[in-house]
Amino acid sequence: MESKAGPSCRLVFCLLISAAVLRPGLGWYTVNSAYGDTIIMPCRLDVPQNLMFGKWKYEKPDGSPVFIAFRSSTKKSVQYDDVPEYKDRLSLSENYTLSISNARISDEKRFVCMLVTEDNVFEAPTIVKVFKQPSKPEIVSKAPFLETEQLKKLGDCISKDSYPDGNITWYRNGKVLQPLEGVVVLIFKKQMDPVTQLYTMTSSLEYKATKTDIQMPFTCSVTYYGPSGQKTLQSEQAIFDIYYPTEQVTIKVLPSKNAIKEGDSITLTCLGNGNPPPEEFLFYLPGQPEGIRSSNTYTLTDVRRNATGDYKCSLIDKKSMIASTAITVHYLDLSLNPSGEVTKQIGDALPVSCTISASRNATVVWMKDNIRLRSSPSFSSLHYQDAGNYVCETALQEVEGLKKRESLTLIVEGKPQIKMTKKTDPSGLSKTIICHVEGFPKPAIQWTITGSGSVINQTEESPYINGRYYSKIIISPEENVTLTCTAENQLERTVNSLNVSAISIPEHDEADEISDENREKVNDQAKLIVGIVVGLLLAALVAGVVYWLYMKKSKTASKHVNKDLGNLEENKKLEENNHKTEA
Repeated sequence: MESKAGPSCRLVFCLLISAAVLRPGLGWYTVNSAYGDTIIMPCRLDVPQNLMFGKWKYEKPDGSPVFIAFRSSTKKSVQYDDVPEYKDRLSLSENYTLSISNARISDEKRFVCMLVTEDNVFEAPTIVKVFKQPSKPEIVSKAPFLETEQLKKLGDCISKDSYPDGNITWYRNGKVLQPLEGVVVLIFKKQMDPVTQLYTMTSSLEYKATKTDIQMPFTCSVTYYGPSGQKTLQSEQAIFDIYYPTEQVTIKVLPSKNAIKEGDSITLTCLGNGNPPPEEFLFYLPGQPEGIRSSNTYTLTDVRRNATGDYKCSLIDKKSMIASTAITVHYLDLSLNPSGEVTKQIGDALPVSCTISASRNATVVWMKDNIRLRSSPSFSSLHYQDAGNYVCETALQEVEGLKKRESLTLIVEGKPQIKMTKKTDPSGLSKTIICHVEGFPKPAIQWTITGSGSVINQTEESPYINGRYYSKIIISPEENVTLTCTAENQLERTVNSLNVSAISIPEHDEADEISDENREKVNDQAKLIVGIVVGLLLAALVAGVVYWLYMKKSKTASKHVNKDLGNLEENKKLEENNHKTEA
């Protein structure tokens, strides 16, 4: 049962208060509590047998007491004094332990437990300490950027609602920042809310950055005291953009310098290594002493070979800081003489030249009718097979897309040339007459029989290849006839005749015309035979020289032998004469 203390009880308590004593052996006792938790204060006194009641009080700053709770030992009733700040917050147990809910900063007081008997009052004091963890520190008012060699405010580290107040520390890349004149300036301040009595701590950091601070994390922490001792809270990292001046300029070229050809567009890009990078530059073109002001890019369109040279760029406000690069505009010229469509007569000479002018060594390829030639064409005497479409193609392998080609369409014309042959079938029942024709444009062939003048249409023709083809007929004449072959093109009309005997009369056959393919084979065989003959002649010549040298040496030796023999004969005759004289 809870009630407010009555006047009679207060009177007895007042009579005994003067006799109150502090129980021997009891010193200062401290209870630590977190803000908002329940404060629990044991009485720390042994309950005497003749206890009348127990009571709790706290002391004001001036030392005067304020009673807040009462409990009778006989009635087991609890009474709480009318103290507004503790209304509905107190609880007194049977062992006289006092609990205060929802701990506040104002609860930091000296509380006293009092046990009262008929002849004495015993007291046990308790000191209450309340702690409030601050909010996680946060870096605010951050600078949008820092500049090298300039002392500038980096930001504020703030932590709120702390009790007691805490301390703020700044870190760079995890290392504590200590104050250093002109480099690190720390300004700390704290402020207490008069209502909540909670502290807000703020630390401002002024910092002179260097390029080593690029991507470097800055943090701060708050160190505070809690019920269990000292603790620390860390802020999130903050990384700042570091501004620094340009120390070097570079120039780049697109497309790649090795691939620029006439007709391309060149884009020059100038870059400074400062932060932020420069936005404008001066571009210097070959042969132009004055720079052209532009953004960090400058484009030249449809460049020619005379654009080859050194290109430079510099800062606008610092022209000595300059970068340069050499650019070669590659070119490739091809001149084919003659070119286009050329008509020549068979047997004519035709010199052909393909002249190349290029910025580098170029490859040259000749094609005829889409077939690659081993060498460039040269015509001292044109043949029908020389006709065709010739292409001279050149390219620079290192420069993609740089190639040129010119074509020559060669037409070889010739008046019709006719040769006629005849051959008797082995059966002796028919004869084959062939009219071989050369000429371009392709001559038309007609057969007629002399005398009657009729045109023979039933003929067989070969394919027209390299200005040649033939027409043949098979006949069985009962009497001698004359066949006429007429070949005609735009240049001329040619006629040739051949007498053919009756089938019953034997006659000499004429050999067929050798085809181009066979003619080439014959030529190859002839060359082989000539080579063998020449080889044999050389071998014979060598053998003759060796034999001549041998005979010459032999003759010389025989002369010496004969001379010696002559001397012997003379000596013999002299001896004989001597004998005769003596006789």
